[in-house]
Amino acid sequence: MQVHYGLENIRIEKPVVTIGSFDGVHKGHVQVIEGLRRCARKLQGESVIISFDPHPREVLYPLEKRPGILTTLDEKIKILSEYGIQHLIVLKFTEELANLTYDDFVKHILVDKIGIAGLVVGYDHRFGKDREGDFEALKILAGKYHFHIEQEEVCVTREVNISSTKIRTALELGDVGLVKALLGYDYPISGIVVHGDKIGRQMGFPTANINVSDHRKLLPAAGVYAAHVYIDGETYEGMLNVGVRPTVSTSGIVRLEVHIFDFDRDIYGADITVTVLERIRGERKFENTGELQLQLQKDKEAVLRLKNEG
Repeated sequence: MQVHYGLENIRIEKPVVTIGSFDGVHKGHVQVIEGLRRCARKLQGESVIISFDPHPREVLYPLEKRPGILTTLDEKIKILSEYGIQHLIVLKFTEELANLTYDDFVKHILVDKIGIAGLVVGYDHRFGKDREGDFEALKILAGKYHFHIEQEEVCVTREVNISSTKIRTALELGDVGLVKALLGYDYPISGIVVHGDKIGRQMGFPTANINVSDHRKLLPAAGVYAAHVYIDGETYEGMLNVGVRPTVSTSGIVRLEVHIFDFDRDIYGADITVTVLERIRGERKFENTGELQLQLQKDKEAVLRLKNEG
């Protein structure tokens, strides 16, 4: 997949385009992507996704509490590349772009800059200023500018329509089972291993402290989770703690720490990815580190039981 940052010097043969934030690249997005690839084959063109960074809500509602992103740009690029898309165009989302009407976006960007041959949209897709560019409006422009247009149907799982908002809600509740059902994969968190205060090591549970690569990344609800851990191309089992660690700290700072099973290597500074598999329990404050240590052993046993049952 070729990644283009901006619209300069783009040369694509008969581009067939879909547009969106694609935050999470969930099952609904995948349905649109599959429609995009079918349409590109039919028109003998090249598949193109136009996405945005930062997330449009950060620009449109700057005073609103930021919703958190499900995928960093690097994660999004990695996931999209696995679906056989030929081009990803990343547009910087600005106030100027936000103020473009849908017909100006189509004329000045899709037609003049890209030379669009086809457009594929989701069932509820709208774009342009005030989200006025719905499917019916776009069909008129398709006729005016002579490009093909198609609309994908709603994607449903567990009897609910899939959306990034529903995934965020499930993640904030710690329902990582529902998150996986909606995404189609285990939720990943990536970052760099940094030094911590070594408290886990003192209790016999050394942890890799993770500095998340993008501060906007949405974390699951505080608690302990079964996790897969990816380092240097290798996969390990582990348990992830998300939270403020009330037993050993009063800072109120949310930390991510993963205890990797059967692992004893110096990985400070290494790139690390954890995928969240299942929530074991919520965060609790214990009377002392001795009680916490006993609970950590129970948590590890619970994670190992899950692995054996799986």
